[in-house]
Amino acid sequence: MRVLGFGDNIVDRFIDRRTSYPGGNSVNFSVFARRLGADAAYLGVFGNDRFGDLLKESLRAESVDISRSVTRIGPSGWTNIRLEDGERQFLDWNGGGITLAEPLHPSAEDLAYLAGFDVVHSSVYSGIEEHLPALHAAGPRVSFDFSSDDDRRSEAYLAAVCPFVDLAQFSSADLGHRETRDLLSTAIRHGAGAALATRGTEGALFLAGGTFHEGGVEYIPPSSVVDTMGCGDAYLTAMILRLLQAGWSREAPPDAGEVAASMQAAALYSARQCTVEGAFGHGWPFSDADPDEARAALAGPGVPLPRYH
Repeated sequence: MRVLGFGDNIVDRFIDRRTSYPGGNSVNFSVFARRLGADAAYLGVFGNDRFGDLLKESLRAESVDISRSVTRIGPSGWTNIRLEDGERQFLDWNGGGITLAEPLHPSAEDLAYLAGFDVVHSSVYSGIEEHLPALHAAGPRVSFDFSSDDDRRSEAYLAAVCPFVDLAQFSSADLGHRETRDLLSTAIRHGAGAALATRGTEGALFLAGGTFHEGGVEYIPPSSVVDTMGCGDAYLTAMILRLLQAGWSREAPPDAGEVAASMQAAALYSARQCTVEGAFGHGWPFSDADPDEARAALAGPGVPLPRYH
């Protein structure tokens, strides 16, 4: 299996731990897929600062191919986070830095490269919506994380994006069961091949081939929980890889048995993710004396964060 994360990256600054961790939805997907045995790559834009170095060094250490990614002059994205009873509380961010200010516009050569993967995954924080039609036409199955922002659940946004998405993923812990079913149905109505909602401790809901499937959660002793960073990304990644193993394609939705097995594997991997610091480790202790850290500290309170999952 060959998979690729395309788009966002960010550095998560845990202000209570005084430690910065590499992350971002597309980056996490690539790392988790590699850890689960896939041939994984990442394509995106890095800033030319200490945070960019952290991201690149961490991805190389995880054997994720970043050879086609680019580094541009500008700040990396960062977000400030604090833990409260094991749950992450997002405080503010710098708007995504150079990754969102100057997102990658794939060339014909890039599209040919992307066509060589079984799945390309991206997100609402990647700034690539205008390129989804070309990416979808290039051939790989396209996975897209819509996160939990209200404006990314609007009819207009779903109508623009879903026709070019094979698997739409939503974070919907803030929604009830009926609201979640309606959201997934809307995504399918607008053209998504399948739709997944992760709902925190309420499990997950998946819609494909006109059938809803519900998945539970795996129990983790509270004493083992480090934080919940990346749990939704871990769920999505594990489920996609299991579906690929089962022969998932645009022409044939997975059957009920394949979906059940995929959701169970995803729940197990997501639970294990709760025992990891940050999204996937590789934390760098920080000091406000570091230029990039000082810039982040002085920039506060920063931009209010969307409901990032």
